[in-house]
Amino acid sequence: MKKVDFQKLILFESEDYLVINKPPYLSSLDDRHEAQNILDLARMYTSDPQLCHRLDKETSGCLVIAKNPVAYRHLAMQFENRKVEKVYHAVVEGIKDFKNELVDKNLLSNNKGIAKVSKEGKPAQTIFNTLKTYYKHTLVECKPITGRLHQIRVHLAYLKSPICGDTLYGGNTLYLSSLKRRFNLKKETEELPIMQRVSLHAYSITFEGLDNLPLKVEAPYPKDFQVLVHQLEKNA
Repeated sequence: MKKVDFQKLILFESEDYLVINKPPYLSSLDDRHEAQNILDLARMYTSDPQLCHRLDKETSGCLVIAKNPVAYRHLAMQFENRKVEKVYHAVVEGIKDFKNELVDKNLLSNNKGIAKVSKEGKPAQTIFNTLKTYYKHTLVECKPITGRLHQIRVHLAYLKSPICGDTLYGGNTLYLSSLKRRFNLKKETEELPIMQRVSLHAYSITFEGLDNLPLKVEAPYPKDFQVLVHQLEKNA
């Protein structure tokens, strides 16, 4: 992966917080297999950064970084009291009409980092709304109330609406040939997926700054997510 320009990721900055648009395939914290991660990049930009939450390596979008311990504690309390509103966008399989659809199913994760719906698990709630339907897919708004591992992915799989590209939880890889009627692939070339990851993007986050005023930041879609939505629109 080429060197990331951290400054270009910044969506919002104040004395206390940075909100960045995390690119896909970049770990939030230290990863033995990677030369760079968000926390290390943030340390080169500001003296005492702390990540206020995490995003899966494949997931893009809004990530909040505190620039001092007071700011970190202030936001940590809001997360604890469920006062932070996070909104994700996902492309799922099938045509779905979600209207404030609440999934309230406990989640249990194993030591391999895989989660499942289980009565023995921890409470987890997510609200889903349909944003747009296409020929065989739906763009869904996901609002997690709790913050469990792979929560949105497992809850959508539970609704029989797995996220495109999420092979871990029953989603299929999406190819242009499955959308386009007259699709010609050059001889002896292998077709690549439209998007090579889980189609999930952390679209916005709302929280209170140290002045107790609400702060809402939105993250534009990264290129691969944009291309996917464009192809769905075009072939709908």
